[in-house]
Amino acid sequence: MTIRPPSTSDTVGRGIYVHVPFCIVRCGYCDFNAYAGMDELAHPYVEALISEIRHRSDEGPVATVFFGGGTPTQLDSDQLGRIIDAIRDCFDVAADAEVTIEANPESVSRSKFTQLLEAGFNRVSIGVQSLSPHILAKLERVHSAERALEALGEASAAGFERRSADLIYGTPSESIADWQDGVGRILETGVDHISAYALTVEEGTPLHSWVGRGQMPPPDEDDQAMKYEWLVERLAGAGFTRYEVSNFAKGRSWCRHNLNYWQAGEYLGLGAGAHSHVSGRRSWNLKSPQGYIAKAPEVEEGFEVLGAAAAAADAAMLGIRLSGGIDLGHFQETFGVDLLESYGSPLEELMGRGILELEDGYLRLSERGHLLGSQAAMVFVSPLSELARS
Repeated sequence: MTIRPPSTSDTVGRGIYVHVPFCIVRCGYCDFNAYAGMDELAHPYVEALISEIRHRSDEGPVATVFFGGGTPTQLDSDQLGRIIDAIRDCFDVAADAEVTIEANPESVSRSKFTQLLEAGFNRVSIGVQSLSPHILAKLERVHSAERALEALGEASAAGFERRSADLIYGTPSESIADWQDGVGRILETGVDHISAYALTVEEGTPLHSWVGRGQMPPPDEDDQAMKYEWLVERLAGAGFTRYEVSNFAKGRSWCRHNLNYWQAGEYLGLGAGAHSHVSGRRSWNLKSPQGYIAKAPEVEEGFEVLGAAAAAADAAMLGIRLSGGIDLGHFQETFGVDLLESYGSPLEELMGRGILELEDGYLRLSERGHLLGSQAAMVFVSPLSELARS
């Protein structure tokens, strides 16, 4: 049976994101708000986080909770359990809420997975990135391929039914055989979700400096496209549905929390550098863990109120990444914008180039368009950003 991937109208409900900024090592490609060598801040950070949770308590329903980082599992299970308990005490968390935690292979064990389940987590996303030793070294990952596979197995043995593996493809010197072998070994672990991202060179990262100084060649876009196309075919054959440009789920086991982002839903961000989107208001917290701890619970650094056109622009840019596409009728009902009318010739150009397609009231990326997802999104948002300034 063919599974239809979710679209912008398949709304999930409000989410809570919890940011834990600590890592053993900050990888050379990473541009997240993450820090190594700050273990002494773990206890005061947890106390500050719980104070923010209590400060922002409300009665609104919560459908998903997601702990990201950094490496959330750098905190011990008791600390993570205290945070979960505070969230459940202060918010109306649904009984069937998806509660995800990101983990790196070196920061977990069979016993810790058991403790995480007991604390209330029911989904785990493990940062594998690669199973090729020379690629792991280039990415400055501190775990081995064997340890990554062990961690996926330990999560299953502990009772996690929902397990995701994060992968990176297109690192210079990664052969197609490296990539295919790694994906095959990941599938053998029985994961129900895979996130796969092309290596990108972000400003301010060590990787950006290495490429700039000629110490490493930039990623080859043709190589990345080839590996992506192979992945799509391989995962489809294994029963996975691509539901977003970089995300694949077996059956309907997509990440509901991330779906809420792509559907321009509401979410509350807790922790250093976390962002929130509630009632048309975007806000962000202080990034520095030290600054966050010092200011808690009043940790908001800034905010902006989105006008109707800006909100529609954001929703279009996010929603077009979903394989199910943008439900044009639902979009117009929600934002008061007719996308086909508002975008005019730029939209026609994208469809003429075979990047976007229109079918049964849904605007979505074509197969070719999935290779150009980010580019398509930026072109797509331009006309509405002009409206936002008017």
